Amino acid sequence: MKAWVLHDINDFRLDNIEEPVLHDGEVLVEVKAAGICGSDIPRVYQNGTYSFPLIPGHEFSGVVTKVGKAADPGWIGQRVGIFPLIPCRKCGPCRKKQYEMCRHYSYLGSRTNGGFAESAAVPAENLITLPDNVTFEEAAMLEPMAVAIHAIRRIAPDPADTVAVCGLGTIGLLLIMFLQEAGVKNILAIGNKEFQKQMLGKLGLPEEAWCDSRKEDAGRWMMKHTDGAGADIFFECVGKNETLTWAIDHAAPGGRVMLVGNPYSDMNLEKAVYWKILRNQLTVTGTWNSSFSGPQDDWHYVLERLAHKRIDPAALITHRFPLDKLDQGFHIMRDKTEDYIKIMGITSV
Repeated sequence: MKAWVLHDINDFRLDNIEEPVLHDGEVLVEVKAAGICGSDIPRVYQNGTYSFPLIPGHEFSGVVTKVGKAADPGWIGQRVGIFPLIPCRKCGPCRKKQYEMCRHYSYLGSRTNGGFAESAAVPAENLITLPDNVTFEEAAMLEPMAVAIHAIRRIAPDPADTVAVCGLGTIGLLLIMFLQEAGVKNILAIGNKEFQKQMLGKLGLPEEAWCDSRKEDAGRWMMKHTDGAGADIFFECVGKNETLTWAIDHAAPGGRVMLVGNPYSDMNLEKAVYWKILRNQLTVTGTWNSSFSGPQDDWHYVLERLAHKRIDPAALITHRFPLDKLDQGFHIMRDKTEDYIKIMGITSV
């Protein structure tokens, strides 16, 4: 089969390799769609991964074509989405079914082979069946959608809250989609690209709810648009000291700050910023991955809304490439040669 294999840092090739050998409890998924995550770019070009060679790709969907020992043959022919985190199911969080916090997890696309291939071996326990009206492209976005909704459900905004979202990549825009779907009316978005403004317009966010941090002071803008009160909830989706400081400085007294963005570097708080947490009695919390434990988890929450057409993640897909040209999408994201939100690999039609 064909697969994009990371042999070393910056050595990413389309190879012809053997089809995966299935271990007990695994199934073979013929990949139909696979999204490129922002985390895939440093993995391929800068930092590498846990072992080489490795097939990246953790946002994918497809059809089950084979099953290994101890896997239910009823999976064959099923259209599926894939939860990429493979929990140990033995540690403390796993015993509580908090698999996203597993202490000894594996992960498709970073610790074991993932979805940038014609087929992928996946534990049957990581599959979720797709309704007929959910497309493979939508299902390949289940993972980032579940990450966004995990953050929202953890902080539980009220529809009357003023909610700020700083950082308008895929996760930030999905946060706004789900906040709108949940009935939150007063959403403030902070970004730094004209393309983001255009995308927000398509989502129905009014122009006055958008701040371009390149052109104006985001902090002053925030206070102006909250009558000096600050945001009841602030989603920080960037992972930089500057935006972390914005979040704390411009959360309302008693407000909540949800840290979503992976850190770019060490994060440090100045004394005056730390005082804001104390004196304003802020709740500062983090989120990681998503819950995948049963009918009430994040993945089922998202899938239900997809099935009822209450959210349209495909609106965020800006580029589509066949498998043999997927490197073009990587180059766009690495070199920032074009505006993009979600770049999707279409490995089969």
